[in-house]
Amino acid sequence: MEVSNNKTKVKMNNSKKFVIFLIAGLIGLFIVSILYLIFGAKIYSISDVFSSIFNYNDNVDAQYYIHETRMPRLIADIIVGASLSIAGAIMQGTTKNPMADSGIMGISQGSTLGVVIVVAFMPWAGRYEKMGMASVGAATVTILIYSIAIIGKGKVTTDRMVLSGMAISTLLSSISSAIILKNGLMNEMVRYTSGSSANTIWTDVFIALPFFLISIAVAIIISRSLTVMNLGEDVSKGLGANTIITKTLSTIIVLVLSAVAVVIIGPVSYIGLMIPYIARYMVGTDYRFSLPICGIYGGLFVLFVDLIAKVINPGLEFPIGLLITLVGVPFFIYTARKQKGDQFYG
Repeated sequence: MEVSNNKTKVKMNNSKKFVIFLIAGLIGLFIVSILYLIFGAKIYSISDVFSSIFNYNDNVDAQYYIHETRMPRLIADIIVGASLSIAGAIMQGTTKNPMADSGIMGISQGSTLGVVIVVAFMPWAGRYEKMGMASVGAATVTILIYSIAIIGKGKVTTDRMVLSGMAISTLLSSISSAIILKNGLMNEMVRYTSGSSANTIWTDVFIALPFFLISIAVAIIISRSLTVMNLGEDVSKGLGANTIITKTLSTIIVLVLSAVAVVIIGPVSYIGLMIPYIARYMVGTDYRFSLPICGIYGGLFVLFVDLIAKVINPGLEFPIGLLITLVGVPFFIYTARKQKGDQFYG
């Protein structure tokens, strides 16, 4: 009876913390969004920002620039941050691997190689073809990771999966670089392969948004099943969860969200490692709480980093992928040191 009461208290505490962190995240996202639209190579007034949102006039230069350049980039940053964070959270839960991330595990590099192939050998292709090839690349890498990890004696450990993913990521990065150099695409692709949303237009947002929204909706729908799966395979089946369907949908969500992020911004690592870890610290391991928190704070994080990239040296922006790596590598080392064996920390 006492154990049951303790569980109820924990659930209530997590629910309260979820509401608090959700509101705080939305407020932070709103504030950073306004600052993002104001600051950059040129600083605009807050009246220009609100006019471009609520009373847009394309004959006014300031409104036109904000609406056509900064706003699609802002939305793209939020989509990328939310996509990679939620994909990372799902990967960590389904694989019981707290170090899983689409970038670290090589999935983003698989998507990047798909995009590079389209740009190099299919110049007639559009953004939908890039999305398709990015998804194929992500799926191929996922299969390779599991195939390599199960080779040899013993069970599939988290360390083996991470090392397999990192090896594949390095290999695919080299192949992408070779294709870029061979086809004279260095100037065109150098910013993209470093992770940048600087060239994002409304078309990118409109193409990515349906895939993003559908994936997020499905992730929320299966969030309870994901939470149950953390209790173990046998317990999940005993509670009536269909683990095969949940794992299949989870894999599809991870592949689509990773592809969406790569097509928009290029390969970016560590977001899917850091944000889910922080989200679990905030609201626990219940995916009904952690996935929305991952989405909001992932979008906030990428948007904030992109804002810093714009104002460090206005007119000469740093790729946000490089800035995120500066934060992500120490975080990866910290996570690796804290991990005990194959235990999944919630």
